[in-house]
Amino acid sequence: MTLSDVAGRAGVSVATASKALNQRGEVAPATRERVLRAAAELAFQPNVLARGLISGRTRTIGLLTDELGGRFSIPILLGVENALGNEQMSVLLCDARGDAIRRQHYIRTLLARQVDGFIILGDSNDFRPSITRDIPVPVVYVYGESTDSDDLSVLADDEGGARLAAEHLVSLNRRRIAHITGPESYRAARDRVTGLRRVLDESGLELAGGGPRYGEWSQRWGRQATRMLLAADPAIDAIFCGNDQIATGVAETLLDHGRRIPDDVAIVGYDNWEDFAADCRIPLTTVDLNLQQLGATAVAHLFAALGGERPAGVLRQPCRLVIRESTGPVPAHATSIGRDGGD
Repeated sequence: MTLSDVAGRAGVSVATASKALNQRGEVAPATRERVLRAAAELAFQPNVLARGLISGRTRTIGLLTDELGGRFSIPILLGVENALGNEQMSVLLCDARGDAIRRQHYIRTLLARQVDGFIILGDSNDFRPSITRDIPVPVVYVYGESTDSDDLSVLADDEGGARLAAEHLVSLNRRRIAHITGPESYRAARDRVTGLRRVLDESGLELAGGGPRYGEWSQRWGRQATRMLLAADPAIDAIFCGNDQIATGVAETLLDHGRRIPDDVAIVGYDNWEDFAADCRIPLTTVDLNLQQLGATAVAHLFAALGGERPAGVLRQPCRLVIRESTGPVPAHATSIGRDGGD
């Protein structure tokens, strides 16, 4: 079916039918309704390519990532796809796999497809080189901060998430709080230590166990570090963990050593990775990064850029605390606590 068929069925000109279908304001409501009804009856599908040639927009966004197989990428991608789908836009996904040549190839390919904008998806919430100079359409970085301050980067607020965890433990009257986390080379690990220390300082407490225990993002490291902590400071009454894998290893080791969770030692994880947090022997209280919302937020700011705004700087997306049995009885009225983010 063509636009002429729709116009004929609705009893209007082709120009009027086009205006009605494109939500132009100069069409009377009754006429618009008649055109839309005719289009539905004829199962008319507008020619997206033709619309793009007329408007200069293809209603397509390019999403470029370096690690599609990473655990954080898929939830962010789902948030991006949902937000674009709500606006009847499409996403073209390319995975450069950390290869600079492949990345440049995909940039050229997406530009040849005339995408309206780019979302650059990071894999570690850390800095990444800006590639905006190679892209003549709006660009937003998500879960990775561009090295160019003129770009807009949407990040998870790791320091704020750690504050949520620490404040929760302090509110439970825990006073010997230790920390086991991943490699110190990770910005996320360092930011979480910063958030934890600030809450402890505000509460007049010191970090137990001789300082943060940096290591691997693994259950094995959680088990090993817990044994070292118990030997160094048997009086610890809480452990904040850099991720849920570590927290699972911590819980196993505490139970093996006869420590009750949470009576003797409370545990808070990070990431809200359901395979570990919800299925742990003692379900884990943990910090959720709101990754799908992170993707949706990136899309909202890309839309603003497409509308002529020039957003720049760093936007930190708030996290939320998901409360489970590893810190005490779960309140019947609420299972999560949020914190506002900031620029």
